[in-house]
Amino acid sequence: MVVKITVSNKMIKYSVSINEQLISVHCKSDIGDLLLVELEAKPVALGLIDDDWFCSKIIVTTPEGVSKLFPCYCWMSSNKRLSLREAVGFSKSHVLCMHVSYRWGIYAEGLPHIVNAKSPTELPPVVRFSFTKEKEFLFTLGAELKLGTEFNNKDRWNNIGELSIIALFNIFMPVLTEYVEKNWMRDDFFGYQFLNGLNPTMIKRCSELPENFPVTNDMVKRSLPEKSTLEMEIEKGNIFLCDYKRLKQYLSAPLCLLFSTPENKLTPIAIQLDQKPGARNPIFLPSDNEKDWLLAKIFVRGAEFNEHELNFHLLRTHLLGEVFTMAVLRNLPSCHPLFKLLVPHVRYNLQINIMARNLLVSPDGVFSQYTAIGNKPMTEFLKRAASSLTYSSLCLPDNIRERGVEKIPNYYYRDDGLDLWNIIYSFVHGVLSFYYNDEDVQKDKELQAWIDEIVENCFQEKSKTGFPQSFVTVEELSKFVTMVIFTVSAQHAAVNNGQFDFGAWMPNFPSSLQCPPPIRKGDTTDDTILKTLPDVSTTLNIMAVVYLLSRESSDRYPLGYFPEALFREDTPLDLIAKFQEDLRVLDKKIEKRNKKLDLPYTYLSPKNVDNSIAI
Repeated sequence: MVVKITVSNKMIKYSVSINEQLISVHCKSDIGDLLLVELEAKPVALGLIDDDWFCSKIIVTTPEGVSKLFPCYCWMSSNKRLSLREAVGFSKSHVLCMHVSYRWGIYAEGLPHIVNAKSPTELPPVVRFSFTKEKEFLFTLGAELKLGTEFNNKDRWNNIGELSIIALFNIFMPVLTEYVEKNWMRDDFFGYQFLNGLNPTMIKRCSELPENFPVTNDMVKRSLPEKSTLEMEIEKGNIFLCDYKRLKQYLSAPLCLLFSTPENKLTPIAIQLDQKPGARNPIFLPSDNEKDWLLAKIFVRGAEFNEHELNFHLLRTHLLGEVFTMAVLRNLPSCHPLFKLLVPHVRYNLQINIMARNLLVSPDGVFSQYTAIGNKPMTEFLKRAASSLTYSSLCLPDNIRERGVEKIPNYYYRDDGLDLWNIIYSFVHGVLSFYYNDEDVQKDKELQAWIDEIVENCFQEKSKTGFPQSFVTVEELSKFVTMVIFTVSAQHAAVNNGQFDFGAWMPNFPSSLQCPPPIRKGDTTDDTILKTLPDVSTTLNIMAVVYLLSRESSDRYPLGYFPEALFREDTPLDLIAKFQEDLRVLDKKIEKRNKKLDLPYTYLSPKNVDNSIAI
């Protein structure tokens, strides 16, 4: 190991602490303000042994007793040199040390760009799984893949009772999974999932019925209060719509109309299973035959699986998170305040995405084999979803207003999400305001390069997305950074952590349906439903995957955990302490509310939210 400091003539002693080991560096004169430290690892045993080592930080104490922190927190290979900048001061106008070892790659034209690596082994060690995470993940993955291969039965199920996870594996079933199995056929639970299930950001207020969804008042009057009409309830803001039109051409693309009842329950009142209305595309109603109505809801849940997993989970958290991560690692040195804010939120994202592309969404992966959409249509669907991606849809307060769901009752995702958004924004704005004024923001070339690279590698139609092309004010910057942190922490938790809870009972979240949508009413039987549901192999393989993706890692970093001492000044350290306390207060608030609920909503409790997309 070599520490290099440029000096002049006199011998002056500097104390240098590297990973808590103290050494002395003698200089011939006072070197003045210390801006850079170069660190190089020398190989041992003539370079025959791989001797990578991890450097957390360097502290240099001057002859006057002043300590200067040079954060590193990365792995070093032999004969590689790192240039580190001091933690307190940073240049707002010059790029002093760019260490670019991450290259962009293309996943598919029209989609956000990705890291140019086909295997996690191609990544620098600093962004790869820890030893514990690696072994734990591979052990669980191996067990789940073995489970899938052991059940390669293409037969259909004989009865619904066979689907019970207890009957299948004789294991403990989470309370929520048990609740889903008992209540999946109920209309109010069906509606509840649009608010607090796996995909809580698709539902919109219906101010006007789409032309291709000709629901009449006579059709739904039994579902509405006496003396009320559909038009009156629309006017009151009690009618909501979920439209799966992005799935058109690939799968059933339902439209589902929902009513927020006087009892504060959201229930479905009309379902059309394809986008084009007509005699062979009936509108199913709660007043229809019970099995007709149930089958219609199953088709909606099948559409929900693909919309959720590909758009709201893969695209809007994993792939966007990868762009954010790449831009941070390529453009921001470790002393930059934005790097310090964001580096906890990029942990493991690159590796988990590479593994997802290899195992889940590859031509021979899980989605190709065990979902209705398959491989090529999956990519086309993702492009369609990406083309409609906007900045406001990722900013929760804006998204809530745009969808018109400010007042819908019992929307715990909205309530907890807004609390989290405000806590994150307060912390982010406090830290950035300490380092920046508006003029500083405009002059910081590293900062502007960061947003420029995000926009360049994320969107084809830049002008239509509403994303900032540059930063002008501290407020603009604070909102964008809040969006980044919220996306990779809270939003990912909301759409990821409940996959086994809601998906282990397959009829509630079918990945593939084996029969086409019904073209008339009155034909559905129990046997029709069993023939429509996925076969045994598909069910068990998808169940294994959602279990793996919902599993909590033993080395997880919860939101607000800062294991690396990157900040040195009192103000940001005080803001970190307040941020952590605000998260604890919110945890207690959510816990108190959940005690009163039959079905607690826990996914946005801060203690259940990871700092980053680590699974």
